[in-house]
Amino acid sequence: MADEVQTAPPAPQAPQAQEGEGRREREREGRRPGGPGGGRGEGGGRKFFRRKKVCKFCVEKIDSINYKDVRLLSQFVAERGKIVPRRLTGVCTPHQRRLTAAIKQARNIALLPFAARF
Repeated sequence: MADEVQTAPPAPQAPQAQEGEGRREREREGRRPGGPGGGRGEGGGRKFFRRKKVCKFCVEKIDSINYKDVRLLSQFVAERGKIVPRRLTGVCTPHQRRLTAAIKQARNIALLPFAARF
């Protein structure tokens, strides 16, 4: 009896993920797929800090958006001729409306292209 080694009973294990287990079940249990750096949770830090976009016209206090200012307007037109959306440019809503009107006016008098050359 002195030579016997006593072992502790095995600890209860967490329920194993089954093959048919869906995303909702994993989220309910607090387990999410993904590795380090994914999301706001623990594990891995953010690699990039994205600065909040601010309206160029508000910052530079540009009151009027002139349809003849092709250099300014072309910054907000993609290569294919599309107007770049405000979520990408950071322009505020009132200025985006004026910008869109100015771009369309410049297109009509052939200062800006309707579409890119192919």
